[in-house]
Parts: sequence; C-alpha cells; structure tokens
Amino acid sequence: MNINLEGYYRMRYTLFRWRHNQNWINKTVMAFFMACVTGLLAQVVIPLPWTPVPITAQTLAVLMSGVILGRYWGGLSQLIYVIIGAAGVPWFADMSGGPEVLLGATGGYLLGFILAALLLGHFVDRHIRARKFTPMLGLMAIANFGLIYIPGLVVLGLWSLKTQGTLPGPWELLVMGLLPFIPGDILKITGAAALTRAITPKEPYGEEIDIQKAEGWRVP
Repeated sequence: MNINLEGYYRMRYTLFRWRHNQNWINKTVMAFFMACVTGLLAQVVIPLPWTPVPITAQTLAVLMSGVILGRYWGGLSQLIYVIIGAAGVPWFADMSGGPEVLLGATGGYLLGFILAALLLGHFVDRHIRARKFTPMLGLMAIANFGLIYIPGLVVLGLWSLKTQGTLPGPWELLVMGLLPFIPGDILKITGAAALTRAITPKEPYGEEIDIQKAEGWRVP
C-alpha cells in the first residue's frame, strides 16, 4: 500500500514538474485543450425559465484549468475559449457563439472565467498550501462567487436595462443571476477542491514561495 502511494505521489509530482517545464508552444496547446473541455462542458445545460442565464457544467472546467495549467496558462485557456467563441465557434452554452454572446446576458460570466482561472493558477503554482483541500475550497469560492459572479451580475443588469428598459432591483438581479446557481456551484467547488488535493503534489516543483512554511502545516 505504501509503495502504491509513493508511486502515486511521485507520478503527480512528475506530471506537474513536466507541465511547469514545458515551452510556451506546448503550454499553449494544453491551454487550447482546456478551452475545448470548457466548451464541451458548456453544452451540459439546464435552462431556467425566469432568467437568460442557464445552469451549466463549464464552471468545473474553468476552476480546474487554473489548477492543471497553472500561472497565466489557465487564464489563457479561458481567454482562448472566449475569443474563439466570440469569433463564431458555437461552443458557448447551448451551442451558441458570436460577439453578440459577449454583449448579451452571460457576457460578464465569460469574462469572469478568465479572472477565476488566473487567480487559481497563481495560487497553485506559487503556494504549496493552496493545494490543500481547505485553502483551495476558500480560493475557489472567491474565484467562483467573486470573480465570476460580480462581472456576471453587472453585465446581466446592463443587458436587462438595454433590452427591458429598466434596471432590475438587487433582489431581482440576484434571483436572475446568482441564487439559483449556488447549490450546484457549491457541489462543483467542493468536488474541484477535492480533485485538486488529490492530483497536485505537496512538494515544490517550480516557483513556490512558501516552501519552508509548508513543511510545518497540517491543514487538510
């Protein structure tokens, strides 16, 4: 059993060390792959009759892109996703695409994807402690409910003003763009944090700044 665990720990360290040492071409290819995964999960859609914002599975890909690709490159994967979708490739939610999506009700969420992946990638690569379950759960909550939903709600409100002629009140805006998604997002965040703990090495592989401190931590 110990031998199997040691092999598993060695494998995940080797993979992240390999990823960190790749040149920019290979990292761009990996970023494109994660953009494709985001587009694929964006097609898992549950429409809601009272809002133009659907429930989708793509947030899971957004969160994990930062973890898997690390600093900058997770954000690049989401930038690629947004740019290619805006260019007309129908891989936004419900097989949509084109610049009108960015200007529509869900455009702010798409921009928030880039910010969320950048934040998580930075912490995964720079802080060993962030790879533990509890810190990552907190970081993913900030990335999801802060960096994705704040621009999402702002753009959703502006879209409502443009199309309906009135700016929705705070409660109405939350019902349209946040509250229905909280239960599913909690499940996705919890699962993504657990997956992060499982696949990331707890040893330094590149640019960590907390190597000495991490040795004494006992955070789950």
